Amino acid sequence: MPSDPNHDALPEPPEELKERGRDLWTSVLVDLELEEHELALLRAACVTADLMQTLAEELVDAPTKTTNARGDEVANPVFVEYRQQSQSLSRLLASLRLPSGLTEGGELKRPQRRGAARGSYGIRGLA
Repeated sequence: MPSDPNHDALPEPPEELKERGRDLWTSVLVDLELEEHELALLRAACVTADLMQTLAEELVDAPTKTTNARGDEVANPVFVEYRQQSQSLSRLLASLRLPSGLTEGGELKRPQRRGAARGSYGIRGLA
């Protein structure tokens, strides 16, 4: 059977991605083949990485505190948004279960899957 020349080609990054998102897209897909649902998660992670880059650039000269409409001093909303996007990115990447290294056999090792709840716990031996 002839080999498909497009089989080894990396999926093109989505057009809306900026530099940070494109870098993440390429770094993940250079070693892995992802299913469609995983590509959707990766795309969301890349968009989040781009947003974090934009927020980071805005934070360079931003004050850490600002005054809200009531006159109270509060944390700068850009810092708050950056923290929230950082948490989102962490969750998206964790849900992809990216390999954390190689197994003894030289294969990529994905994090352990969590099992379902084991049901209610009770005292053993009592009927």
